[in-house]
Amino acid sequence: MAKSGLTLLSATASRIEAVLFVASTQVSERELSETLAVPTREISAALLELQEHLAKHAHGIELQNIAGAWQLVTNPHYAEIISLFRDVSERQRVRISKASVETLAIIAYNQPVTRSEVEEIRSVRSESVIETLLSHGLIKMAGRKKSVGSPWLYRTTDRFLEVFGLASMSELPSLEEISIAGVSQEEQNKEDEADSQA
Repeated sequence: MAKSGLTLLSATASRIEAVLFVASTQVSERELSETLAVPTREISAALLELQEHLAKHAHGIELQNIAGAWQLVTNPHYAEIISLFRDVSERQRVRISKASVETLAIIAYNQPVTRSEVEEIRSVRSESVIETLLSHGLIKMAGRKKSVGSPWLYRTTDRFLEVFGLASMSELPSLEEISIAGVSQEEQNKEDEADSQA
């Protein structure tokens, strides 16, 4: 079916495309048939339709049959672009230590907060940890506190929300919820330990 010069996929081919898009490994025709409640012969035809559609319209992905199962893969024509993206993505990936997570939590729940206030809560120096969080863009300087020495104030950034999958700071669990979760986890750990000794 054509509309504005575009060829539309059948409903079955579109549904297969969605399943294959989220699949982490190859998917067999039998699995697709069971998942979509569609006969295998219709799955086979829809797979060929999808494969031809992706090739004909020069998509960035292709449909490949690998070891008797199907998978969406990147078009080899774009290998250089994919490689560049991986390099950039690797550089931007946030890897932080336990100390950084602890410091970030203190800043998130007490912002704006000074380094000395963070150190008072953590009971250890936090200068290098704060520098790391600044370099990752998870926190920012938010002016100076009106007190002796005018120390810098720190607060979380939009990047912090993005990395932790939050729409806003209001989505952070309350300290009470965290405390209850911590107690529940501790009780679960004790139960698990008792079960393993039984």
